[in-house]
Amino acid sequence: MALTEREKGAHLLRRFGLGASESELNYYMQNGLKGAIDMLLNCETIPEAFDFSWDIVQNAKDQIKPAQAVIGYTARIMMTRRPLVEKMTLFWHNHFATSAEKVTNGPLMIQQNEILRRNSLGNFKTLLLEVSKDPAMLIWLDGQDNIKGHANENFAREVMELFTLGVGNYTEKDIQEAARAFTGWSFVRTKGKPEKANAEFMFKPVLHDEGTKTFFGKTGSFTGEQIIDLLCANPRVAMFITTKIWNWFVYPNPDPAVLKPFTDDFIRSGLDIKTLIRAIVESNEFYSERAYRKLIKNPLDFCLSTTRAMGLGENMATKLAPTAADEKGARARIAPAAGVSSSMKSQGMWLLYPPDVSGWKPGEPWITSATMVERISWANKLMGTARGNIGRYPIYSILAGDPTPMGITQKLASMFDAPFQQAKLATLAQAATQSLNGEELSQKNANTVAADVLRLIFGSPEFQFC
Repeated sequence: MALTEREKGAHLLRRFGLGASESELNYYMQNGLKGAIDMLLNCETIPEAFDFSWDIVQNAKDQIKPAQAVIGYTARIMMTRRPLVEKMTLFWHNHFATSAEKVTNGPLMIQQNEILRRNSLGNFKTLLLEVSKDPAMLIWLDGQDNIKGHANENFAREVMELFTLGVGNYTEKDIQEAARAFTGWSFVRTKGKPEKANAEFMFKPVLHDEGTKTFFGKTGSFTGEQIIDLLCANPRVAMFITTKIWNWFVYPNPDPAVLKPFTDDFIRSGLDIKTLIRAIVESNEFYSERAYRKLIKNPLDFCLSTTRAMGLGENMATKLAPTAADEKGARARIAPAAGVSSSMKSQGMWLLYPPDVSGWKPGEPWITSATMVERISWANKLMGTARGNIGRYPIYSILAGDPTPMGITQKLASMFDAPFQQAKLATLAQAATQSLNGEELSQKNANTVAADVLRLIFGSPEFQFC
């Protein structure tokens, strides 16, 4: 299978961006595929349209509940001009899989979300250390209960099983000794509010086990930081992280021989995440037949890519840019994000609420009879023709360019990056014909016609893959 450079660019944006809409593809491909890769990875040079602040979701009591934080997180993804950062922030959110179900504190979930975003393309060891000391993680895995003489092994187990090594690459003794090293890691409630956080890490020496420990054959009076150093020096960590990123972004169950050069680059870079991502997106394997349009879209890829194809996030940011985040009316302008987050939840991905410590499972679990009903009905919410909609989008001005049934069908298929053959387009055009019912396309009926066609697009087997 030989892809054109533009098809490769679209594949890049579907996987590591937030969809390959016509406008985004044109923007990123101005200087070809290499230029698109550079622009996507060097995203820190791209200014955001709106200087996002979490103040925008605070309630009348100057509080941010977890549900409000979810809406803010969704709005931020919708509006961003740095899509790779948000895709990697979601990946790490799933990797470290901390849930507001147990943490129950909006500012603490926001604080962790900012740690993930800040380090999303940085050094893995730095990311791991910051997340490990994060108050939300300490609550999530009972780190604050891990004290000298009564070691709690929850975090020590998960840091190896889920965060660095994988099952079978450590012993129970390693868990026990690591747990002792992490004793005394806790947090303290604070006043003041960098991003409204109300707790920060605190090491409590009186609760720390200073005794000798033996971990992976090495003996010493190890601290928690030293355990993380020892873990990240293990080549198995690079293989584990590379494999997990590959499974999420490229294709499942890769051959270890395929991954070896990427793992080796990751190790040589000192576990630099951006180096690993660049190696992947510049490789032939990433654009292979095994990878191309073979991953089932998760709810974020399904919902967010469609809103961005319509320019909803950019429009939201443009309206917000002249206002302060806490200005009256600012919160109302991100109302579409509430509808998006609600639909994502119905499709199985409630941001900040991963299902368990292992996170969401990619692939086939996203497709069930219930979630397919939600995917199909997303067309009605997107076009503002159903309850729970995200606003009535003025689709008429776009479809009026060619108001014939085939013209409407081709425009929607192109706009939403739907890979249909001509026979399928003809079937969709028939649906548009029936929806028009002999009438001319107009502002009055355009959204209804679009919703009728989009239900078929969103329910089609082809559209489930990215």
